[in-house]
Amino acid sequence: MSLRGSQTVDFQLLPSTFTLEGVEVLSNWATRKTPVPHTYLDEDELELNNLGQDVPFLLRFTPSAVVTSDAGTGIGYTGIRIRGSDPSRINVTINGIPLNDSESQGVFWVDLPDFAGSTNEIQIQRGVGTSTNGSGAFGATINLRSIDLNKEAYADFYNSYGSFNSRKHSLRVGSGLIKDRWSFDGRLSLIQSDGYIDRGSADLRSFYLSGGWYGDKTTLKALAFTGHEITYQSWFGTPQSRLENDEEAMRAHAANNGHTEEQLENLLNSGRTYNFYLYDNQVDNYQQDHYQLHLSHQFSDQWMGRGALHYTRGQGFFEQFREDDGFADYQLSNPVIGGDTITSGDFIRRRWLDNDFYGGTASLHYFRDNLSLTLGGAFHQYDGDHFGEIIWAEYATNSDIRDRYYEGVGNKSDFNAFAKLEFNWRRWWNGYVDLQVRRVDYKIDGIDNDLRALDFEETYTFFNPKFGLRRDLSRGQSVFASVGVAHREPVRSDIVDALVDRVPTAERLIDFELGYDYTRSNFRLVANAYWMQYRDQLVQTGELNDVGAPVRINVPDSYRAGIELQTDWRIAKQLNWRANLTVSQNKIRSYDQLLYDYTSGFEIITENFEDTDIALSPNLIGASELGFYPVPAFEVALLSKYVGDQFLDNTSSEERMIEAFFVNDLRLRYQFKPQKLRELNLSFIINNVFDTEYSANGYTFSYVAGERVTENFFYPQAGIWWMAAVDVKF
Repeated sequence: MSLRGSQTVDFQLLPSTFTLEGVEVLSNWATRKTPVPHTYLDEDELELNNLGQDVPFLLRFTPSAVVTSDAGTGIGYTGIRIRGSDPSRINVTINGIPLNDSESQGVFWVDLPDFAGSTNEIQIQRGVGTSTNGSGAFGATINLRSIDLNKEAYADFYNSYGSFNSRKHSLRVGSGLIKDRWSFDGRLSLIQSDGYIDRGSADLRSFYLSGGWYGDKTTLKALAFTGHEITYQSWFGTPQSRLENDEEAMRAHAANNGHTEEQLENLLNSGRTYNFYLYDNQVDNYQQDHYQLHLSHQFSDQWMGRGALHYTRGQGFFEQFREDDGFADYQLSNPVIGGDTITSGDFIRRRWLDNDFYGGTASLHYFRDNLSLTLGGAFHQYDGDHFGEIIWAEYATNSDIRDRYYEGVGNKSDFNAFAKLEFNWRRWWNGYVDLQVRRVDYKIDGIDNDLRALDFEETYTFFNPKFGLRRDLSRGQSVFASVGVAHREPVRSDIVDALVDRVPTAERLIDFELGYDYTRSNFRLVANAYWMQYRDQLVQTGELNDVGAPVRINVPDSYRAGIELQTDWRIAKQLNWRANLTVSQNKIRSYDQLLYDYTSGFEIITENFEDTDIALSPNLIGASELGFYPVPAFEVALLSKYVGDQFLDNTSSEERMIEAFFVNDLRLRYQFKPQKLRELNLSFIINNVFDTEYSANGYTFSYVAGERVTENFFYPQAGIWWMAAVDVKF
């Protein structure tokens, strides 16, 4: 939120507002008058912190956001939670095209490194929002819009370097507008880091290309962008005993988990940067290629049509060293060596995902006076192959190279149609009505990696209505209210990892929002209250599955309720303060925790908890940015983030909790315009300037073996570290 740029523009529902000079995604975006809570970050704001970290870390100071990083630096595998909702519940689009993976419903930002360098604007809508494309928003929507039309030719050469051998090099070029009709833009980026966590390295490469033809009433724009990541795995986290330097507990942990002597020595001698994995090529290697084609045509002053086609190709694997696995786990016969039958050995395997995602969107817009009507729809198809290969084995067996020891498929079709009416009445009232029907057909079959047969087929049909109203008051004040309904189908891991008697069902959310906005020339205050009532919400149990994804189960009745406050205050010409605060409650009415007892055989113990906190949902989140401008074009900013206690499971137990943390960054930036250059920017950021020891994410599991055993794991973030950058613009 800012008092400058797009934050201060009053958009009116008039035909003249809508231009053909770019990729238009109006049906997904909110204007300032739209009665839903939302925040903008324009290109200038994104550039301030874009020294190499992934998109979630560029959004970490927005309301109700908590960001995480497996490697501890924000480079590599990262995630974001908004209002306590994890990435699989945040709807993300690029130019109106869904980015969420169809099966996991999450977004793997590591697959699109430095996409912020090709982004003109990001809008975050909290709650159900106005999303009309992709899976339902159960916590927030993040809409990204790629580079707009640049009428002048340009070149931008960016270089940064910092702690942990972190670096970013990028080149952006643009042709400007050629013959008043054509424009081309491109970007090439390389990001690398050794990571804070041991061996938590990342090697990220990407490019972006776009070309557009701009007619008087028609625009055609084609985009191609890709990302390739090789990231050393740091999914396992750090045991609590290692963080507390408790040798006795570390030895117990190693014994409980069957660690070898080498693994035990690694645990005892690693410190906070511990990484369980020791194999030198324990990497995730994945490439994702995106293609988009957008067409806009203005039929008249009142009618405009838009359409888009898209195709995404994803392919890659993660490689694992496996010690003393059984041959039966790979559908292999036991070899006989020297007359002895061998039942287990060491393996190196690759688990692959090979997928295609394609489809189209279309919408027709009618504008008249202070009213607009949009009719639209979309169809998306996902085809995903999951399979595993053995690339090395300690003992020769009956397998051949490229043999697949498991192979399964996931096919998903997603269709939606919607009608959206927006109006402005007597200058004081703004409102909208949005009605969407969505149908999802999902099928999973084949063999899973643990050799279980997969056979799942389900059709989901959802009706998602949304309503909102804003009233402008006197003296720069306004109030708004909205209510929206969203539904979501379970993700693949919910289905595959479910217990036999706990087949997951679809979720429903009813989201109530009530807001107040007060704006003056040098001050803005926005207050928003929300109540998000869930039926059959899929909540994290605190455990992870074998690929690091959260295990979740349905709970019949749960809610999230809170108040979000935002302020932007120009205290003086040289001093500006932006801040936000979220105070919330996130509760499950009644929750059954399952505990496995291995003392004598196998038994399931059920523990019930009433009115308990939802896992990883802090009740207090705050952020602050205090900017000081001692001379023109020079900025010194203190950026602060507070996140309250987060429980690792749904029992509200302080024994399974991430402690609250308060972290501060210091940013220095100088911008000047020497001769023969369009602009030269020098940036220096000291992250975690007070060297705070903290973790932003974690997981837990418990079981009984004679006595109760609880294992807590955390993802430590880097202490004090720095990045410096030089950005030369021609």
